[in-house]
Amino acid sequence: MATLVASCFSVDGRARGCWSMASLRSSLPSYPPSFVGLPPSSSTRSLRGLSARLPRMLKVGSFVGLSPLNRILSFGSDENNSYEQNFILIDNGSRVFAMRHGRKVPKLNRPPDQRRALIRGLTTQLLKYGRIKTTRARASAIRKYVDKMITLAKDGSLHKRRQALGFIYEKQIVHALFAEVPERYGERNGGYTRIIRTLPRRGDNAPMAYIELV
Repeated sequence: MATLVASCFSVDGRARGCWSMASLRSSLPSYPPSFVGLPPSSSTRSLRGLSARLPRMLKVGSFVGLSPLNRILSFGSDENNSYEQNFILIDNGSRVFAMRHGRKVPKLNRPPDQRRALIRGLTTQLLKYGRIKTTRARASAIRKYVDKMITLAKDGSLHKRRQALGFIYEKQIVHALFAEVPERYGERNGGYTRIIRTLPRRGDNAPMAYIELV
């Protein structure tokens, strides 16, 4: 016969109520036949011997991830088998990133001097050929610099020409730019480039894109 363990609690030295293990166990729901904290075993003989030695071990459901917040309330429930049921999951197909504190400039995995040289070179090539193929990050990074060079060419002053000469590597491209831009983009206010996505690059699977002049 199992020994019934009872306990009483009191407030200010006077007994207020008693409870027993039998009443506590009868109030709990029925549990599935799996032990908590025991490794899975293929031997049923060892499991029977262990269950015989530990008859009072608490049997609860096995959880996939972390245990839920409300353990006692979720015993015996097959639906609460992970930690995710305690949260409201919203899946709208978006990706979550950390905030971009202090990242106003795309780094492009280069130090400042090499990054500026890369941007100047790509801007020169785009203004020379009208269309180049590069990664999406680089295409987005040089877009504002190409628009700035075209804006300088629309002004046409000597100061703006010298600013463009200090940024673009080839002098002939600057003179041709200042000669053709007022007629080509005279009625357009911004948006001088277009980015077209294409297949990823072979090898590292980097996202690629074409950037061209409108």
